Amino acid sequence: MFLFLRPKYVKRAKLYIREAQKRVHYNRDRWSDVTVADFDAQIAKLKKAVREHDKAAVTEAEHALEQLCEVHCPTDKHAWISENTEVILVAIIVALGIRTFFLQPFTIPTSSMEPTLFGITGRETEEGPPNILMRILDFAWNGRTWHEEVALADETITEVKEVKRGGLRRVMTYTRVETDQGNTYWINETVNPVQQTFKLSAGVRLKKGQTFVRGFTDTGDHIFVDKVSYHFRKPRAGEVFVFDTRTLATIERRNNPSSNTQYYIKRLVAGPGDTLQVMPPQLLINGKIAEGTGYERVMRGTIENPVEGYRGYSNQTAGGFQFPLLGDPRAKFTVPERHYFAMGDNSYFSSDSRDWGAAPEENLMGTGFFVYWPFSRDRGGRWGLVR
Repeated sequence: MFLFLRPKYVKRAKLYIREAQKRVHYNRDRWSDVTVADFDAQIAKLKKAVREHDKAAVTEAEHALEQLCEVHCPTDKHAWISENTEVILVAIIVALGIRTFFLQPFTIPTSSMEPTLFGITGRETEEGPPNILMRILDFAWNGRTWHEEVALADETITEVKEVKRGGLRRVMTYTRVETDQGNTYWINETVNPVQQTFKLSAGVRLKKGQTFVRGFTDTGDHIFVDKVSYHFRKPRAGEVFVFDTRTLATIERRNNPSSNTQYYIKRLVAGPGDTLQVMPPQLLINGKIAEGTGYERVMRGTIENPVEGYRGYSNQTAGGFQFPLLGDPRAKFTVPERHYFAMGDNSYFSSDSRDWGAAPEENLMGTGFFVYWPFSRDRGGRWGLVR
């Protein structure tokens, strides 16, 4: 009680005691019994002097401990390296623990949840990239990367391919454009938005000096996934959730059965036992129009008249592909036990449970919690809580 009123020599002695005990604890297995006994004896003397408030005895005991430390705990001139390494390792372990059990970062790659959540998008521009400072600020705030490529010769594109670069780990994703003249162009973005934005594909002819890439791409939303909630409650219809695609016949796994498991983010529209029906633009759950903010936003618009980017729920893709499930306004589907039906808010441009079925409960990772980057709100979504 009232520790701040203790004399300075007592406070200092307490620190000596803690440090000495820590060194004995760390080195007990390496030191001889005699050395351990010497430390224990001096620690006991210092404790006794503190209890008796004997300042002279405290000073004497501290001096004795210092001499023991000089002999048995010599200072390592490289000690700062091990200390900093220990701090870094602890930080990494804590970060991995948070990622594994609590919050995991996740990036939105596609447009299936727009405009609730944005994937990677791009736009051609008349003007070239701004100066380097503005590009850095634009990237930091908006997640925007500017691109400009000029043809070095009269040539024809032979290949547009996504590749990894950046040392041994190959962590950076680029689009590599090859031509019949042996020229290679590197665009710092994944291949799909590059092809869609700048109309690049094999066979496209370029003229020397032609600016064939000019514009920008915006990164997909970076979100935190809450991995804790589902350990304490059942998933709720209407929330945005993340799940893995193992056991699901997604387009990627149909095209390449040996492909790695991917993670999808969709809206959980219905749970076990619910019966669904899609009558564009409406979604019916157990015979009633779905209620809740997430559903209602999607159903505000139609494919002909979108409202704030929402086009309603659909039986088919914008290209006319009819989904195997709920592919007709009269079709109904009842969600099996321990399964959850996933649909993208961008219903006409989403591969989801209408194509490959409901997601099993064991595939669920957690709920989409918070968009932490980019910070802008210029496209209606972006930074903030996921709704």
